[in-house]
Amino acid sequence: MTRQEHPIGRRSDIRVKCDNQNAAPEGPCFVTSRPLARSAGVRLTCARSACARLIWLAGAVLLIAVPVDAGRQAAHAQGRLDAAYVATLAGVPIGKGSWAIEVQDDQFTAIAAGATSGLLRVFASGQGNSAAHGSVSGGQPIASTYTSSMIADNRSDQVRILFSGGSVKEYLADPPTIPSPDRVPLTEASRKNVADPMTSSLIHVAGNGDTFVPEACQRTLPVFDGRMRYDLQLVFKRLDKVKSEKGYQGTVVVCAVYFAPIAGHVPERSTIKYLIEQRDMEMWLAPIAGTRLMVPYRASIPTPIGLGVLQATQFVSIPHPPVPTASNLKTQ
Repeated sequence: MTRQEHPIGRRSDIRVKCDNQNAAPEGPCFVTSRPLARSAGVRLTCARSACARLIWLAGAVLLIAVPVDAGRQAAHAQGRLDAAYVATLAGVPIGKGSWAIEVQDDQFTAIAAGATSGLLRVFASGQGNSAAHGSVSGGQPIASTYTSSMIADNRSDQVRILFSGGSVKEYLADPPTIPSPDRVPLTEASRKNVADPMTSSLIHVAGNGDTFVPEACQRTLPVFDGRMRYDLQLVFKRLDKVKSEKGYQGTVVVCAVYFAPIAGHVPERSTIKYLIEQRDMEMWLAPIAGTRLMVPYRASIPTPIGLGVLQATQFVSIPHPPVPTASNLKTQ
């Protein structure tokens, strides 16, 4: 039996082999349930959950993603989003979730919750929630804390991350990732200039004009989820139209998404290889009113048994009036 020291001071016993199903999951998984089946050597739960991670991106944004215009955006970076999502696999509903985002001049909070549903509950049950909180500088969210709690088939997965200056200060993943000589080690360098999966998905578009522009996609999101460090490269594909059951109806920016693992992964794992090889993953971005932030409305990933999709059914965003300041009161 060996022990692993956690950066937040907690110690956990490690007794299982790397391929034990009770071990922490490999890759950007949303729900840590056992695989329902195997096809082409891919764990279907991870293929399904990778789609969800694109939304919770999980959970993605950086200070280095795009330049910001602090002087012109501070008085207008205020808004709220209340969204509901449904996850489907090959057209069959498998989960649902909610996402609430509150953006003020100098701080933001984002909270998400999800659970399996429909036919999937016959085979495996799972639920989880994530939250991110931090500051806003020039319209750009900067995380200070991130927490994630997942429960699936009576097993739990907990992640807590503290950030400082855009880098990881402390973190805890429980159960701990199982040591393996084949795993690319997480180093201090791999935890710098990163964001959690949720903050990463709050994408700021610089300037004063239209936010439905290719620049909304043209960036690389460096993500640390408490177990892995990976990049998500976004590339502009097209503009499209959406119509929510409640809320937003209008234009979205469609980005291609490419997954690149950096550290904390085992390169030969089939799930990692599958995600690297994908060239048809997409993320559709819609605006939060009152801000220059774009967030995922829809995310999709091909799987061996059909397309996995996470899409908003409700997307209600409202702007908040700017907080009065001494300078703008004088002009009234």
